[in-house]
Amino acid sequence: MATSATAVVPETLTREQCLYLAKLAEQAERYDEMVNYMNALVTGAGELTVEERNILSVAYKNLIGSKRAAWRIISSIEQKEESRRNDVHVHLVKAYRRKVESELSELCASLLKLLDSHLLPSATSGESRVFYLKMKGDYHRYLAEFMVGDDRKKATEGSLLAYKTAQVRFQFDLADFSFNFEIIRLIVTIEFPVVGMNTEIW
Repeated sequence: MATSATAVVPETLTREQCLYLAKLAEQAERYDEMVNYMNALVTGAGELTVEERNILSVAYKNLIGSKRAAWRIISSIEQKEESRRNDVHVHLVKAYRRKVESELSELCASLLKLLDSHLLPSATSGESRVFYLKMKGDYHRYLAEFMVGDDRKKATEGSLLAYKTAQVRFQFDLADFSFNFEIIRLIVTIEFPVVGMNTEIW
């Protein structure tokens, strides 16, 4: 994810310092910087701890959540302007919507790249693998929310494949799971998207 803060994350920061600064950014609600610190941590570390994994998830979830909400609002306004046949406003809103879509695409691509290049290859436990596969399914699904045509089809297929792989990995690595509340929640949140994606639009 290319943000204005990306270039100011010093390479000299240790793993512990990146984690601390990510927590600090979360408290300050500066989620773009939180993402940048966690990206730096991931690319310089091996397998993440449970705490690091959860903070990474929170960083991306908060940042993309605001952008998804913005996209929904802008899309709703676009429809209203189209119904009013206000061509000048429609043109402006469409351009603004595309700007938000570009930001969403970059953010999803950033996490999907981390998952494929670092997080999944370094995961040694079944719990971690399922957690990351579920994330992969989620961020492909977020892309499918606004993409159209072949791009949407590709994102939908990528999401469904990740969710189904997560289900298979859970069954295969069953012994790795401690059945606490978080694991039960994770299993449930994998099940529901797969059921919902049996149709073209969910």
